[in-house]
Amino acid sequence: MWRLAWTLRRGLAWGAGTVMAEGPSAARRPKDVPRHVWARERRRSAGTGLSGPNTVYVQVVAAGSRDAGASVYVFSEFNRYLFNCGEGTQRAMQEHKLKISHLDSIFLSRVAWANVGGLPGMILTLKAMGLQRCVFLGPPKLQNYLKAIRLFPGPLKRMDLAVQLHTEPEYKDETMTVHQIPLVGKPLAAESTFPQSPGLSAQDGSSSESDTEPGSPRAAQQSLDESKEKRSPKKTDGEQKHANRHPDLVMAFLCKIHPKKGKFLVLKAQEMGLPVGTPAILPIITALKNGESITFEGKELSPEELCAPGDPGPVFIVLECPHEGFVDAVCENETFRRYQGGLNEDKVALVIHMTPESVLRDSRYQQWLERFGPGTQHLVLNENCSAVHNARSYKIQSQLNLIHPEIFPLLTTYQTKEEEAVCSVPIVRGECLLKYHFRPHQEWQRDAVTVCDHDAFVAEALDLPNFQARVKECKESLPAVPGNGNPYPEIVFLGTGSAIPMKIRNVSSTLVNTSSTRSLLLDCGEGTFGQLCRHYGEQVDQVLCNIVAVFVSHMHTDHHSGLVNILMERRRAFASLGQAFSPLFLVAPEQIMPWLHEYHNNCESILRDIKMISCQSLVKGCENIKSKTKWFITSLLESYDLAEFQTCEVQHCKNAFACSVIHKSGWKVVYSGDTMPCMALVRMGKNATLLIHEATLEDGMEKEAIEKTHSTTSQAIEIGMKMNAEFIMLNHFSQRYAKIPLFNEDFSEKVGIAFDHMRVRLGDFSTIPKLIPPLKALFADDIVEMEERKEKREQRLLKEAAVVLDQLTGGENKKTPSQKRKQDKNHQEVSNKKLKKLNTVN
Repeated sequence: MWRLAWTLRRGLAWGAGTVMAEGPSAARRPKDVPRHVWARERRRSAGTGLSGPNTVYVQVVAAGSRDAGASVYVFSEFNRYLFNCGEGTQRAMQEHKLKISHLDSIFLSRVAWANVGGLPGMILTLKAMGLQRCVFLGPPKLQNYLKAIRLFPGPLKRMDLAVQLHTEPEYKDETMTVHQIPLVGKPLAAESTFPQSPGLSAQDGSSSESDTEPGSPRAAQQSLDESKEKRSPKKTDGEQKHANRHPDLVMAFLCKIHPKKGKFLVLKAQEMGLPVGTPAILPIITALKNGESITFEGKELSPEELCAPGDPGPVFIVLECPHEGFVDAVCENETFRRYQGGLNEDKVALVIHMTPESVLRDSRYQQWLERFGPGTQHLVLNENCSAVHNARSYKIQSQLNLIHPEIFPLLTTYQTKEEEAVCSVPIVRGECLLKYHFRPHQEWQRDAVTVCDHDAFVAEALDLPNFQARVKECKESLPAVPGNGNPYPEIVFLGTGSAIPMKIRNVSSTLVNTSSTRSLLLDCGEGTFGQLCRHYGEQVDQVLCNIVAVFVSHMHTDHHSGLVNILMERRRAFASLGQAFSPLFLVAPEQIMPWLHEYHNNCESILRDIKMISCQSLVKGCENIKSKTKWFITSLLESYDLAEFQTCEVQHCKNAFACSVIHKSGWKVVYSGDTMPCMALVRMGKNATLLIHEATLEDGMEKEAIEKTHSTTSQAIEIGMKMNAEFIMLNHFSQRYAKIPLFNEDFSEKVGIAFDHMRVRLGDFSTIPKLIPPLKALFADDIVEMEERKEKREQRLLKEAAVVLDQLTGGENKKTPSQKRKQDKNHQEVSNKKLKKLNTVN
């Protein structure tokens, strides 16, 4: 049998190769076109995707928890899709090796931050990977959102972002046809500032006259808008009313996978005398698989005789029902009713519900579920999910905790207090990486579901060579009583990586707890709220209420794209705890306001949540500060009991700032933001208690640091020494140093390296340098790998320099073979010494 199958495959390949060679797809792939894009275009030109894919499954990326939101990934051998892209989606996909570069389309059910917060970072990554165009499907205001994020500096302005609205024909490609189903909800009877679904605010509903009574949230917003009006050009009536928000429109997606033709029965064809294994069989197979009968040697043959039954194509639905106001729109929708009728070709295999428990409990919604029948599976993604999405982060923290449990506290999770709904039909609760296969067989698959096994993480670390010995030595060297027992200020590093969120290090964010009731956030990259959830668990709402101000150093996406989520979750926290709401102070470059205005006018109300203080107004010697800003600054200082809050421009992009805060009790914390070595920062930070300085690149990469306007490790330490800082914490590491950066001789008792979820107090300064030996033991393999990369880079640079020198001298400095052998031998000896030294340290 295997010989026959091999012969047939060879014949098919020969026939297909003949056709392909004649078409345009036989041309060579251009270098700037990604391989998967080129392969897709070849399939389309050859028509090979028309019969439907062999493998299709949906996989949960984010299961709906408060720290991660809800998103799903759909895979076929032809295409990849993403449904919703909240903050942290890219990080989860990177960690779990779901290929971002292969995404064809992104579907957004609603333009709420919970669904779109991860898009800016995702689009930047797609651009960096060579994708020039991406298709988005969703509600009308998706166009406004994509227009708004083009205000961010960088490549977003040059990316082709195509939007296909529900008013256009259905979306169709090699895998499936997608119908967009608009659902118009009704405002809830009793509107509240507490969102019913992540990212949904009551202010986004229809307003009534009573909403604008003095003291109401909408009145506060109206007052703010009026004050802005006086300072800015007059807007049109449409802009004044925020008509572009389309507040109550949600998009559902009905996806029909293309039919799969039945397999050609090779053995039966051979028995009936068909020319199997020759080119003559190709038109026969094509006709039979297309459902046509053929005549062979005077005998009529039907498809049923020679082909297995085909797959008509499963149907699945992705549905977000944010609150009870949408239930009628869902239950009364005619398209859904047609797929609840029981016809074979219209049977729904799976419904993905992004719905809160309050909707699941609704009797109308439960009756709607029942109408699909017992053959339909139901997957629920909401905050009652308890899945762990970033298992690598939990693993690293569990191992760091062995070194020092106070500085590296264990992570936790946020557990909602809402009781789970009891449904009349079986439902499956979402878990990260849970799969449902549509083809080749319809079934659930849990083998990839993330598991967080604390004991296994600990055992792995304890088995590492020299790790336990180094931890013991470290603990024995520490004093029994810390030198400074004051718990504040307390620095919590939430994101210590640069550019994009990765599995170990999230992007920039640092929380400074100045007291038990006051906190300051230094930068606010994507996923900052998720990091707070994992660090503080069920205490996260109180922490959000404690945040009185957020400092944004500059307008690069990895430093501010988590701000909107902080604003919305903070509003929710005040309502949840029953506390009076108060806006936070936003200390940021004034260039952030056009983006916030665009989002506010076209997407969701956020401007009432902030009191803007421009970074420019806090630069020493700044004049012409408006009276309102002066009042904000005074209130900011009083809130934190500060003597001074100062900024200075640094050498990064335009309008990039560092900041310095001096407490009345005497401590001074300086934060560099992103910068090259900068004397203005040295002057502002003179005699700092703590300097938090970026160290994006390792020593030896000074040229790259200049090109990217960042600092190397030694440059950051030198800045701290020049300002006479008592202690220096390095952060903002390039993602090439996923776990730990390279150390050098400049590291001393005054220098430490930051990790995500690291907690530092002033009394820990003498302890932190003593953690380096156990850290080196924990990450020994990574350090060796980085040293090898560094060595290869140095070899390449030496070769390039030698070529240039040879060209300048006309070849006079050419070495003899014996000289080259001697140079290689010396280089090998240096390498062996480095490795021996590293092993000795560990």
